[in-house]
Amino acid sequence: MKRIVLVMVLLAALAACTGKPAQAVRVLLQTSLGDIELELYPEQAPVTAGNFLQLVDGGHLDGGAFYRTVAPENDNGSPPISVIQGGLGDAEGPFAPIVHETTGATGLRHRDGSLSMARAEVGTASTEFFICIGDQPALDYGGTRNADGQGFAVFGRVVAGMDVVRAIHRAPADTPTDEAYFRNQLLNEPVRFISLRRL
Repeated sequence: MKRIVLVMVLLAALAACTGKPAQAVRVLLQTSLGDIELELYPEQAPVTAGNFLQLVDGGHLDGGAFYRTVAPENDNGSPPISVIQGGLGDAEGPFAPIVHETTGATGLRHRDGSLSMARAEVGTASTEFFICIGDQPALDYGGTRNADGQGFAVFGRVVAGMDVVRAIHRAPADTPTDEAYFRNQLLNEPVRFISLRRL
């Protein structure tokens, strides 16, 4: 019996050392350029991951797209970042905007492949999300990308398909726009979401 208890304690310690959050949920995002497998963390970011899973389960993101790519070469903010952004664009989401869960509260960080919610003011995130290419600490709580210092809300990461993410990131993006902030960032051919579903 003591041996069983010891093994269980060691396994728990090993799981804690891996840094992998418990109760992860996998989602397959099928795009017109290939599949991206996501891992969501509802235990660490219940509001943000829960909102995304509602969108997935209701089919609300099907037909959306990745439409924006940001890199140091075309970034109009500071410090420069590398991400791709997608969602429903100008279409109105089916649910109210969600409460902001900072990385300071969740313990999650903007690492290579992290999945996070796009927003304007705090508490405005709804259907738009982005994927990091490389580590992006300026997007964390206390980072300097936003004047409010609240950062963005990480709620998952890419576990397969970063080759697709990087291909989107490199795609041509000079669609005309009246918004100076988005200049040279809007993809000439948005990458469509064929479907999102839980695995």
